[in-house]
Amino acid sequence: MAKLQETFRNIFKIHELRQRIIYTLALLLIVRLGSHITLPGVDGYLLSQAMANKTSDNLLGLYDLFAGGAFSNVAIFALGIMPYISASIIIQLGGAVVPFIQKLQREGEEGRKKITQYTRVGTVIISIFQATGVVTGVVMNLSVEGQSVIPAEIRGVGFVITSVILLVAGTIFMMWMGEQITEKGIGNGISLIIFINIINRFPFAILDEYRLISSGTRNIIIEIVILSLMVLIIAGVILVTQGTRRIPVQYAKRVVGRKVYGGVTQYIPLRVNTAGVMPIIFAQAIMFIPATVLSFFPDNEFLQAVAGYFQYTSFTYSFVYALMIIFFTYFYTAIAFNPQDVAENMKKQGGFVPGIRPGKQTSDFIDNILTKITLPGSIFLAIIAILPAFINKFGVSGSFASFFGGTSLLILVGVALDSLQQIESHLLMRHYDGFMKAGKLRGRKG
Repeated sequence: MAKLQETFRNIFKIHELRQRIIYTLALLLIVRLGSHITLPGVDGYLLSQAMANKTSDNLLGLYDLFAGGAFSNVAIFALGIMPYISASIIIQLGGAVVPFIQKLQREGEEGRKKITQYTRVGTVIISIFQATGVVTGVVMNLSVEGQSVIPAEIRGVGFVITSVILLVAGTIFMMWMGEQITEKGIGNGISLIIFINIINRFPFAILDEYRLISSGTRNIIIEIVILSLMVLIIAGVILVTQGTRRIPVQYAKRVVGRKVYGGVTQYIPLRVNTAGVMPIIFAQAIMFIPATVLSFFPDNEFLQAVAGYFQYTSFTYSFVYALMIIFFTYFYTAIAFNPQDVAENMKKQGGFVPGIRPGKQTSDFIDNILTKITLPGSIFLAIIAILPAFINKFGVSGSFASFFGGTSLLILVGVALDSLQQIESHLLMRHYDGFMKAGKLRGRKG
């Protein structure tokens, strides 16, 4: 305890680190405030009653979890940060097939700025599309005992246009705050926004479950056993996916003047889960798209029947969701770790893997190992992410299972470790002890 207290004191001794933390907390506070500012014209009292069942144990409830309750509040931040993530996915996928984007990716900092700009434009387009679907397909149809949450005198095109503008502006503002946190704060801004939104739902999940247990609807013993088992499984998966496979690299001796270089053996660590929690965030953003499209056609029986196959607790949803996570794990790993670049850099520095020829053979060797160790990591992530849907079948409420299970818990742990890793780096650079006695926090690299 004394060690931990000393570490926190050291954090606030460093002016830059203190400023970064305060800046991050201030922007996250704005995110939470914006989640409670309801769209103008919406009746708040009727809204709370109408949304009680609308976001219960379904995909909209999961979306509301990522939006931190902003969706159920029909707030200006109701779309959350998901449109930005969707745009990022499209741009990154385009980098694999579109030569123009590939060229930008090879142009260094200048290309990165252009890609960021295209991502922002894509965010605006996707936000307009989703905001229109939310307003026309959800908000306009909310009512309690025949009384609409939108007063009759303001219902119409004007309300739709102004609401869409506010929702799009809210998403753009959140995107800007996320970028500012990444640049001037601590941690990845987009991930931290999702993190704080999920944390916000914890008291509500506990309260809802307490009410159900008090009324006799739920069996507390069964729930404790199920959730404890689920948390233990997730903890085991997190430990497994933190594992690494080390590849030895030998460097030949080189004599330059009187100095001798090389002649040592180093190791390249390959993580079981190089991608971290990003595959889950990416896959979840994609899985929200069908619901958005179907919201445009609330009265179409055929499309609503199709929507039934993509219910949060359906087998189809879980199967597609799991495949998306496995795909994005490989995709994001390929972006974060390029075996060809590693092999080329190794060759330039006079290094080689024992028994493997430098160049292409080394690249193929590293790629083969990375592919093999990524597969179990991706499958573990997929299983954990779909656990809440199956736990829900045992009587545990969707909101409670979603918070403690799969997606939410992995994101919470992953983002927390990333942020602590950055704080640790600041402390070590200034010769202060970090959170771990050895001075190294065993977290994911950002």
